[in-house]
Amino acid sequence: MTAAAGFILALTGFGAVADTTNPAEGDFAEQLTMMIGAERAALGEVRTSRLRQLTLPPVETRDAARTATPAGDVEYTRDWVNAQPTPAASADLTCLSEALYFEARGESVEGQFAVAEVILNRVDSARFPNSVCGVINQGTGRKYQCQFTYTCDGRAEIVNEPRAYDQVQKVAATMLNGGERSLTSGATYYHTRAVNPRWARQFNRTAAIGVHLFYKPPQRLSQYN
Repeated sequence: MTAAAGFILALTGFGAVADTTNPAEGDFAEQLTMMIGAERAALGEVRTSRLRQLTLPPVETRDAARTATPAGDVEYTRDWVNAQPTPAASADLTCLSEALYFEARGESVEGQFAVAEVILNRVDSARFPNSVCGVINQGTGRKYQCQFTYTCDGRAEIVNEPRAYDQVQKVAATMLNGGERSLTSGATYYHTRAVNPRWARQFNRTAAIGVHLFYKPPQRLSQYN
């Protein structure tokens, strides 16, 4: 067995390939092949860089600006967020903070974290640009032909609620520093409850938080010989 095959089998939870010489195991072998194919299709949606991060051994020391937030330490309350230190400036932080401010500043803290999850899930997906700012600014350059409306609605982005911006900036920093993405089950799309876009009918809804509904594309099953 090759190392790649072993990796795929490990991900699917099987330690060995079935003995297909036994007729009674033929159905199981076929199902296993389809599951492995589906897993490969899913892996194809994830960037190579992200897979490398997932399979590397733990690193004890990281850049101080990107110290990971321990899983389970995040509390989805304003008091918890406001108690966090002011983060160091960076391009990613600015882009994500502005997106949360213009897209979700009126949402609950949980809703703001959920929107941040979608953006970072897109960065990890091969379907979208591979940077935070690239994901947020993705568009055609034409009015209302973009992924996040505030970036192409023709109006200037002015932050006139500094306290709200300070809060979303700390939410953004928490997520950029490794905050757990447990709210939206891998969603890469969302919309407000006020609209009913056609694309949503074809996608799988993963969560409903505040005024937003969250989705991810249906999994395509593929079979490899």
